[in-house]
Amino acid sequence: MQDTLFCLRVGHLLPYTMSDFNSTDFTNPSTFILLGIPGLEAAHVWISIPFCTTYTIAVLGNFTILFIVKTEPSLHGPMYYFLCMLAVTDLVMCTCTIPKMLSIFWFNCREINFSACLTQMFFIHCFTAMESGILLAMAFDRYVAICDPLRHSTILTNPVVAKIGLSMVLRGAMLTLPCPLLARQWPYCRTNIIPHTCCEHMSVVNLACADIRISSFYGLTVANLVICLDMFFIAVSYTQILRVIFSLPTKDARLKTFGTCGSHLCAILAFYIPGLFSVLTSRFAHHVALHSQVLFANVCLLVPPMLNPIIFGVRTKQIQDRLLQLFIPKGI
Repeated sequence: MQDTLFCLRVGHLLPYTMSDFNSTDFTNPSTFILLGIPGLEAAHVWISIPFCTTYTIAVLGNFTILFIVKTEPSLHGPMYYFLCMLAVTDLVMCTCTIPKMLSIFWFNCREINFSACLTQMFFIHCFTAMESGILLAMAFDRYVAICDPLRHSTILTNPVVAKIGLSMVLRGAMLTLPCPLLARQWPYCRTNIIPHTCCEHMSVVNLACADIRISSFYGLTVANLVICLDMFFIAVSYTQILRVIFSLPTKDARLKTFGTCGSHLCAILAFYIPGLFSVLTSRFAHHVALHSQVLFANVCLLVPPMLNPIIFGVRTKQIQDRLLQLFIPKGI
């Protein structure tokens, strides 16, 4: 392939001999080359083992959550509908990146079509925003259940839950769509090599030989807007929840009520803390080694989808009981 910078070989990237490469114009490159984890190519096979294991756990765990909620009528309520939305979001978020990453690690399949790269970029950031929105929706569910329990079933009806879910999808899609649209219009005349395992927004647009301040500013603004606003409203919800909890007469009542929020709080911490650290590191901590940034970015994409079904499965008695029914016959 004459317009590709590198010829792929197992374990190696061999440069083509190209005359006057600096004048080559990748205004619409047919493919990009994903390097994987720069500087750690020799360890790709070993690095793939924990990533493959984590991905397998994430897929099995989230499909189990979906199956249990679907087959157990007592779980057909707002909290579990939001949990199903979270499971679907987690499945898409890790599946749009991990299989390609593993193909790089195992088979050295580094090429990705330009349009496929932009599509992957859209899915990564869209479903990240959706996950943040679903965690906010779950906080609202906990707020209504604890602060106004008598009206919980009338406020969070099935149509309302469906509208909330749809609004999270539309919000994620509308805020994310400009990122690949802007990335498509830039000229790529430097290289088509992405020093990453996936088509993360800034990793792609940094290859452009143009003023990308619009892309950079928009991406940073949207990320901050989504995360900060969602975290603010989650904090407001839990402030009200804590006020109600501390007003309860007995310690047992306080602990029992707060326990209903435990799974959700753990999911919030698993999602926001690594995500914020990754964004700040990639944007501002330029002294951090590139392979460390790439590794941590992949951890942020994969760990929440793995942890969420474990967190909710371990801490939610109804899901535990249903799991036991599945694996332990009643006669035993």
